[in-house]
Amino acid sequence: MEPDGPACTQCGLDDTSGANFCPSCGTQLMSGDHEATDSFEALPIIPHEDDRARFPSGIGLFVVDSGPKAGSRYGLESEVTSVGRHRSADILLDDVTVSRRHVEVDRTGDRYVVRDIGSLNGTYLNGDRIESAELHDGDELQIGRFKLVFFYGTAT
Repeated sequence: MEPDGPACTQCGLDDTSGANFCPSCGTQLMSGDHEATDSFEALPIIPHEDDRARFPSGIGLFVVDSGPKAGSRYGLESEVTSVGRHRSADILLDDVTVSRRHVEVDRTGDRYVVRDIGSLNGTYLNGDRIESAELHDGDELQIGRFKLVFFYGTAT
């Protein structure tokens, strides 16, 4: 079976699943007259155990590991948290690799489920493209060029 899209010229990933940007490194895969984005050099932040202690016990937390907002932290306290490029998103990721309304994170008690809500470039959980999946402590969620690490609050 052949890959759905072109191989990435930056990292060599073969299966880009028809995305316009590489799900591994964020390199633009489109050709022609498509909209382009400025290049950002992001320094990866390795999440620390301290990140867990910054939010109350029982609350999910995203730490942006790579992308233009590396190091940012977002508590997932609401029943539904919207993530995207739209100004009204609860978590605003302002980059053309992110759809205006990219994903929603549903919280039911201590369970968090991420749902792709029709994004152009897809949503990846631990490297696998997903439509919907439950989040677990330490999972890496990729939305466009942003990699977010999910922590489940364990502060006492």
